[in-house]
Amino acid sequence: MPQLTVSDLNVRYGRVIGTQDVSFAVDEGEIFALVGSNGAGKSSAIKAILGMAHYSSGQIMFEGQNLAGLKTSEIVRRGIALSPEGRRVFPQLTVEENLRMGAFTRSRDEAQERMQQIYRYFPRLKERMKQHASSLSGGEQQMLAIGRALMSRPKLFLLDEPSLGLAPIIVERIGDVLDEIRREEKLTVILAEQNAHWAMHLASRATIFELGRSVNTGQTEALLQDPAVRNAYLGV
Repeated sequence: MPQLTVSDLNVRYGRVIGTQDVSFAVDEGEIFALVGSNGAGKSSAIKAILGMAHYSSGQIMFEGQNLAGLKTSEIVRRGIALSPEGRRVFPQLTVEENLRMGAFTRSRDEAQERMQQIYRYFPRLKERMKQHASSLSGGEQQMLAIGRALMSRPKLFLLDEPSLGLAPIIVERIGDVLDEIRREEKLTVILAEQNAHWAMHLASRATIFELGRSVNTGQTEALLQDPAVRNAYLGV
C-alpha cells in the first residue's frame, strides 16, 4: 500500500481552479516530484495534503487514514511536515529559535537532540545559530526552512519550490542533503518544483501538472526521455 494516496482531488479558490481531478500515489521512502509551471496546481496539492487548502471533492489517505477534516496541527502530529514556498522563516528570531518553532510536537529534550542532527545535516546553520534569520543568505534561509520542518521528525516531507531564487550550486547541495536525509531516516519526500531538470534527476517518480491537472505520471527516467516533456520543461 502506498504511504500517501491522493485521489480525484479538486481544490477551488472561488472560481479559480487549484487542482482538477488530480490523482497520484507515493511510496514510503521515495522522492516523488510534482513538476509544472507557476500556477499549474502543485502548491494547491501540497497545501491540501497538509490541510491548508480546502478541497471540494476527492480523498487524501496517509498510512491508511483519511486526512479529511483534520487541522494542520493534527496532520503534522501524524507525521507530515512542510517547507513552504518562499521559505517564510521568522526574520527577527535566531536560527536556533526558528528551529525550535518546528518542534512544537516534541519535548524539550527531543527538540534539543533533533537540533543537533539538523546541524549535522546543515553545518552552516550551526555556525549561524545565534544570528537572526534576516541576516542569512537565501540559501541559508532555505536550509533553515528545511531544518525547521524536519524538527518534527516527519515521515512525509513536503517541499514547495525549494530551488526558487537560489544559485545552481546551492540547489545541488540541497538536493544532496535531501537524499542523505531520505536514506538515513527512511523519509518520504514530495518535491513541488518548476525546476524540472533538477527535480526529476533527484526523484525516482514524478507527475506533470498542467492547468490544475496531473497529465503524465511515471518513472523519471522515462519522463526525461519523453519528447513532449523534454520540449515543455527541459528546453530540449
